Amino acid sequence: MPIPQRRIGRDGPLTGVLSLGSWHTYDRMDFREAVALLQTAVDAGISLFDVGVYGLPGSPPAGTDVLFSAMVRAAGLRREDYLLSAKLWLEGYPEHSLRAQLENALFRAGVSHADLVILGDLRRDDTDLRALVTDLAGLRSAGLIGQWGVNNWPASAIKAVHGFATADGVPGPAIAQLKYSVARRSIPDGAPFASVFSLGVSLQASDVFEGGVLLGKGGRPVGRDPGDVRQRIAGSAADLAKAAESVGATPAQLCLAFTLTHPANTTTLFGATGVRQLEDNLAAVALVERVGAAELRSLVEPFWADRDVVDPEGP
Repeated sequence: MPIPQRRIGRDGPLTGVLSLGSWHTYDRMDFREAVALLQTAVDAGISLFDVGVYGLPGSPPAGTDVLFSAMVRAAGLRREDYLLSAKLWLEGYPEHSLRAQLENALFRAGVSHADLVILGDLRRDDTDLRALVTDLAGLRSAGLIGQWGVNNWPASAIKAVHGFATADGVPGPAIAQLKYSVARRSIPDGAPFASVFSLGVSLQASDVFEGGVLLGKGGRPVGRDPGDVRQRIAGSAADLAKAAESVGATPAQLCLAFTLTHPANTTTLFGATGVRQLEDNLAAVALVERVGAAELRSLVEPFWADRDVVDPEGP
């Protein structure tokens, strides 16, 4: 059976509770296997694909989004068969406009619009949030984007852009992409983000495996380490594997299943480098149904590494 579907924000499209990311993933795969992976995902009900790469001048070259375009053609998918999520980065904003970034991203991905765009980390204190809302409304009016969201923003900043959008009568943020895993829970589970989710902003869980560290793997690109807890996370991998075994699951399945228990989570973003790995990970949905949300959350409680370490308001 296809995986369950949930809505992006209050009025966005439905998407599978699992979504597939591609941060340098397709670059490392045999092309034929990558095409089979894409087709398997769509057949299973995964409809949202994040193909965001750094697109600013001077950024390292990456081919993931270009490869995705070729994969779509080889799999014979129509544009209506999938939802595309792109990233827009704020390090060069407003000198480098959102529209210029987006048009480049769309050209590389071989599409005319993105169903969802995610604004990258908010690193500068002088970013004009109201101007961002206005620019995004313009992109939507032009038919270049559907919904928009943010990546690892503080709760207060998300509420600010939501307020600007409401005041101006334009669409506000639909989704917040946040680090959320059995190890990093303080921000999505905290009170500040509960107030964000009450506005109709939904959650997209990301960094679910901590770049493979939670699975006892290493050597891949890993994101930032809020709270400086990565070493502690790495040290918990063996015990996490035992916990997963106790419920007849793999560590990856347990990690994914945990994120699906968050009431605001629309979809959990993860990467896979092969069809078999993807099929194994899809079993996380059945794991939630078999074990139950409360029992799963209790089981992974000891692995909460950033409890009382990271401010639940966010970065």
